[in-house]
Amino acid sequence: MNEYIYLIIAQTGTAPARFFRFFTRKPYNHVSLSGDINLSEMYSFCRTYRPFPLPATFNREIVGEGTLGQFEFIPCEIYRIPVTAEQKQMYNQVIQHFVQNRRIYSYNLLGLLAVYFNVEWKRERSFVCSQFVAYTMDKIGIPLEKPFCLYKPDDFRNFPNATLIYSGELNHFYYDMQSQVTTHKRNAISH
Repeated sequence: MNEYIYLIIAQTGTAPARFFRFFTRKPYNHVSLSGDINLSEMYSFCRTYRPFPLPATFNREIVGEGTLGQFEFIPCEIYRIPVTAEQKQMYNQVIQHFVQNRRIYSYNLLGLLAVYFNVEWKRERSFVCSQFVAYTMDKIGIPLEKPFCLYKPDDFRNFPNATLIYSGELNHFYYDMQSQVTTHKRNAISH
């Protein structure tokens, strides 16, 4: 059985996101990771409370809730990356580490400027979304083309071995996947 992890690259529509889109001229400003196609376990470094950009840290993101529930239209691209069973296990361990140690991590606000000016600055317990994703890839043994601290969300659109599986609106993809899961469960019960 093939194992995968998923990259979700999106434009959330928040005021900071619109600013960065204007500044970078890139279509997407945010990247998250998921261990499943249904996006039921989606993680990134992002705001903790919907109305406020800060505080921000490692968070589980849920489509339709929090910042992702604030906008009816969230353009996105979803990429699938093949991994070995060992890499998938390591991925789960890295995510579990962040979940269990969430309080020691923070959003790399100063590093955000460093990333966009291409200045290498690694901070042990502070990440922006793209640094977290690249760091996780590195930890599970997926080679990076540059230091993890220099990754921007747009870089993952050309990530080696990543296959684009969806381009469109995030809510539509998520609710379509949830509908398929429900249908599959109903069919399994009726047999």
